[in-house]
Amino acid sequence: MANNPKEIRVNFPKELAGGAYSNNMVVSHTKEEFIMDFLMVAPPSGALTARIIVSPGHIKRIIKALQENILKYEQKFGSIQPAEEPMEKVTLQ
Repeated sequence: MANNPKEIRVNFPKELAGGAYSNNMVVSHTKEEFIMDFLMVAPPSGALTARIIVSPGHIKRIIKALQENILKYEQKFGSIQPAEEPMEKVTLQ
């Protein structure tokens, strides 16, 4: 049987069109899921901008997609220099 993916139409809510900016992230996990908390930190405080929870299998697909896109980006625009680690310790409340 041929592997023909079907098109899935996804509704894009207007309130998400602008996205959410994040300059920091905290990752944690349980046996069943990975939790990614995206933060906007501007000392002396910060705010959670999004929390994404995914399965271990899906996090592997996310990592692969990110690696592929970083490679494409660097081929087009040049090498990305890693950002320095923040000096502040982030604590979620």
